[in-house]
Amino acid sequence: MQQKNQKNQKKISNNLVDYARYSSLAFQMLFILLLGVFGGIKLDKLVKLEFPLFTILFSFLAMVLALYYAVKDLLHKNKP
Repeated sequence: MQQKNQKNQKKISNNLVDYARYSSLAFQMLFILLLGVFGGIKLDKLVKLEFPLFTILFSFLAMVLALYYAVKDLLHKNKP
């Protein structure tokens, strides 16, 4: 009976750790994307371009960087 209770506690603890890890990863990805978009907008206004070249470029680069960071973190978790 006590072993079953300990297994349940360990499972709940692991679930909470996973939830915290993935939530943290999601917020970090969101921060990277927002930084790219707003950085591009500011640079477009600074250079006074009509076409949002830097916004598109920085948004794309931020998306690639966020995905790279996420994959790197997810692959790191699966290692023993």
